[in-house]
Amino acid sequence: MSYSIKEVFYSLQGEGFHAGRPAIFCRFSNCNLWTGREEDREKAICKFCDTDFVGTDGQNGGRFKTAEDLANHLLQFWPDKNIKPFTVLTGGEPLMQVDKELVDALHKANFEIAVETNGTKSPPAGIDWICMSPKANTEIVLTQGNELKLVYPQPELMPNIVEQMAFEYFYLQPMANTNTDLNQNHTKMALDYCLKHPKWNLSLQTHKFLGID
Repeated sequence: MSYSIKEVFYSLQGEGFHAGRPAIFCRFSNCNLWTGREEDREKAICKFCDTDFVGTDGQNGGRFKTAEDLANHLLQFWPDKNIKPFTVLTGGEPLMQVDKELVDALHKANFEIAVETNGTKSPPAGIDWICMSPKANTEIVLTQGNELKLVYPQPELMPNIVEQMAFEYFYLQPMANTNTDLNQNHTKMALDYCLKHPKWNLSLQTHKFLGID
């Protein structure tokens, strides 16, 4: 199959377990929980997304006919050939497109592969690190992986609903908002919850503090 990519860029992971780690980010176009268009936000399943994943017109984006084409495209952004390259497949919802052929092609190019998914699609075998960020009012089919990162608060999907799933690490990430006071309140709520429930760790979007992608 071909792959529609919004953008590709090299930066530091800003969130969760791998925060601070250099990575090539590959953002796939399209999502099954929102069209990505503002006029559709109110009727979307996920209303709080802050990411542009529409089209293929972002930096280094495009359409790639084969898995090998995409793997070779990503590889050119890794700066040190002596260090195993690390890529984060994100979106949108990457598992609408990521298949076994792409996983195999990336591994053949020596990549370590992480994926960030909303958990409504089953991943192909072989992905090295699975981070699931579940959303309320969806059918979660992915119930095991490495990292569960819950945007908080979601009144219809609170931490106790998902904390028995088979993940190694659990993170609460304060829901971002354009209202500064609301942002601070969400951060305090997440902090307080983690302190009371030490199974959960706090994840902050450090890339926004640093002013990087």
